[in-house]
Amino acid sequence: MKNSITATIEFYFKGERFAPSITLDLDKHIQANGCLPNFYSLIAINNNIDLYSYEYEMMQSEQISITDAQGLVKEYIEDGILDTEAFESAWQEHKALQDIQSIVEKNMGISNLEEHPELKETLLEVYRLGANRPANSI
Repeated sequence: MKNSITATIEFYFKGERFAPSITLDLDKHIQANGCLPNFYSLIAINNNIDLYSYEYEMMQSEQISITDAQGLVKEYIEDGILDTEAFESAWQEHKALQDIQSIVEKNMGISNLEEHPELKETLLEVYRLGANRPANSI
């Protein structure tokens, strides 16, 4: 499932209205960095706005509006505002479930983990335990 959005900021600078935007593939950013990027700087760079300008400061004073959402991210947008923390957490869990499903299918021949809710929850708990444990604590 591809997660994408269009992020737009409407602001005024020197009496002129601006509405720069960018369309983002969120999966690409989370896979590369483990979290969502700074939308303000990406919008600025994509729209030739200097990151060290007063125009950029004015832009940062306004709320980013999210539209054209595709995928899981749609569930985490309310009134054009993205709950980034909730989406990142849900994305990580969704990705973990995909990985777990592949392992279970390969090792146990179970093609749909949803049909085995107890096993699914057990494996998710094991994943969470491992994800929260420091690498050198084994």
